[in-house]
Amino acid sequence: MLRDLCPALANKTYFNYGGQGPLPTPSLDAITASWQRIQELGPFTNDVWPYLSQEIHTTRRQLAQFCGVALHRLVLTENVTTGCVLPLWGLPFSAGDRLLISDCEHPGIVHACVELARRQQLAIDILPVKHLRHGYDDQTACNRAVLENLEQTLTPQTRLVVLSHLLWNTGQTMPITEVAAALNHHPQQPFLLVDAAQSFGQISVDEAAAAADIYAFTGHKWACGPEGLGGVALSERVLADAQPTVIGWRSLKDESKAQLDLEEPFHRDSRRFEIATSCVPLLAGLRCSLKLLEEEGNAADRLMQIRHWSAQLWNELHKIEGIELLLDGPPPAGLVSFSLPHGPATKEVVKQLGQQGIWIRDLADPNCLRACLNITSTADELVLLTNAIKHLAKDSSLH
Repeated sequence: MLRDLCPALANKTYFNYGGQGPLPTPSLDAITASWQRIQELGPFTNDVWPYLSQEIHTTRRQLAQFCGVALHRLVLTENVTTGCVLPLWGLPFSAGDRLLISDCEHPGIVHACVELARRQQLAIDILPVKHLRHGYDDQTACNRAVLENLEQTLTPQTRLVVLSHLLWNTGQTMPITEVAAALNHHPQQPFLLVDAAQSFGQISVDEAAAAADIYAFTGHKWACGPEGLGGVALSERVLADAQPTVIGWRSLKDESKAQLDLEEPFHRDSRRFEIATSCVPLLAGLRCSLKLLEEEGNAADRLMQIRHWSAQLWNELHKIEGIELLLDGPPPAGLVSFSLPHGPATKEVVKQLGQQGIWIRDLADPNCLRACLNITSTADELVLLTNAIKHLAKDSSLH
């Protein structure tokens, strides 16, 4: 079992997969073996280049297949933020264009858009989704509400929509393919940027990745890969219309010499958004983690197991007086967010649970606590967390 291969899960009760997943020992071994192979070949010799090229091509191909896109549309990145920001800042905006950003986006992406708007004289509108409280059994109503809100907040000047596939705070799934279809009927056909930090490795991503213009993900969360490696799937029109932003030798068709008279020095495919030297051994680690996931079952089976655990935790927390759950029903995936409105501050809850070896996290907007369930979760862990929360809620009611 995957759980037995993760040393981080042997000595703690872990619910922070949405922040970073544990790295399995075989993945760490694959990284180490890759480091050793590079050193054997020589880190900068003619012998090492075929090995490095094969590592990069193999991983790019696997991630492209995972995302359901052609190979030339897949960019290798270090994390979700760079995957979002590098192509975003290369899009063709004009002064007066408007950006529509959901009210549940990660601060890193929000402030990248704020700075982009400041530099290029753009305006920002808000797509309200934070108030939606639909559980898994009511996903159709959630999708309908998102599309209605989208229609009401789009303007004739909207040029970009930013919406996560799986909201990092409430745990709600967004109908990315339906949103993309709606935007195709808009006169401006706004670009669609999707933060897939919480979806990759947890829910099916191929349809959403193929439909979005920028679909950025990381391997170090739900996929249990190493930190420092992710990717972004780009649409054909982004490849055609967007310009490189941060430039490095990997962006160039010929990195061996500088020619000032070249009209188009950059790759025409997704590589124009890659920059420079990255940590190649991490590629072997991520491929190993993805293989281990597949050995646990197909994507549908894994999501069913995740939903089983999150529904069980949601149901147990629902029974506790003094607990408020963010969703009105069991979540569509592994994020279970809740609050103790009359209890300790969220940071204090995290601290007290951590002292018991139980790890969840607090979020600021909305102010809540978040527990993440993965296929590696167990019934015993849920009991430990539920009992600990029950004691905190009971202590709060006594004051």
